[in-house]
Amino acid sequence: MLGLAFAMGQPPGGASAGGAQSALMNMIPLIFMFAIFYFLLIRPQQKKAKEHRALLDSLKKGDLVITACGMHGKVTAMEETVIQLEVANGVNVKFNKGHIASVVKKD
Repeated sequence: MLGLAFAMGQPPGGASAGGAQSALMNMIPLIFMFAIFYFLLIRPQQKKAKEHRALLDSLKKGDLVITACGMHGKVTAMEETVIQLEVANGVNVKFNKGHIASVVKKD
């Protein structure tokens, strides 16, 4: 009976023979899931954010733009974070620069 207890226990030193390999095998699914999240979620969002920053940096007076809420207008004045759009003759509205979704036509 005593021999069976020793056979089922860990070897001296407390380390099992397949412990390092088992830990690595447990990490592989986590690494695989992180890679999937990176290539399917994180990387495309970073690319889109970079394109949006480039769009905002290239804005100038006279551009026809669409805001995130769908309002169309012509850029009449620009500050660092605020853009003034002319949505009708004589009607100017201020928007945060980050809410410009796209440029329709550049003059």
